[in-house]
Amino acid sequence: MKTVSVCFVCLGNICRSPTAEGVMRHFVHEAQLTDRILIDSAGTGDWHIGEAPDERAQQAARERGYDIGTLRGRQVTSADFARFDLLVAMDERNIAALRQLCPPALRDRIRLLMEFVPEMDNRWNGAREVVDPYFGDSEGFAQVLDQCEAACSGLVAVLRAKLGA
Repeated sequence: MKTVSVCFVCLGNICRSPTAEGVMRHFVHEAQLTDRILIDSAGTGDWHIGEAPDERAQQAARERGYDIGTLRGRQVTSADFARFDLLVAMDERNIAALRQLCPPALRDRIRLLMEFVPEMDNRWNGAREVVDPYFGDSEGFAQVLDQCEAACSGLVAVLRAKLGA
């Protein structure tokens, strides 16, 4: 049976990428594709290796029914480019960091999460990046969830078609 693997990537792997991972896991479960779509997250930086997601991210996720508390921060490695079919970054800064680490032949695996927002969802006015909520208040974490929900919904549809499921 064909599978596809996705790794969500932000700077420290404690806010945006674990949120995207939690949302995607939920959507994949609802779509009954847990055995076909493998999901992980990582950071381009090494500041939070082994740490749980930011408490504000966990709280915002819990309020919407997602549990990200068991996730732990890790840093992207060169092996991830062979391991994952898609490395989905939250912003251009992470795209640049991934491209520096990635073998040139695999750079087509790097994408921005917001590319997957369905065209009919115009709440984001063409926003290309998921906002970084780390230095803000709880509203930023809610916005990250809004963006992840919109984009992950589109990503599940793309992957479902790719898998023929």
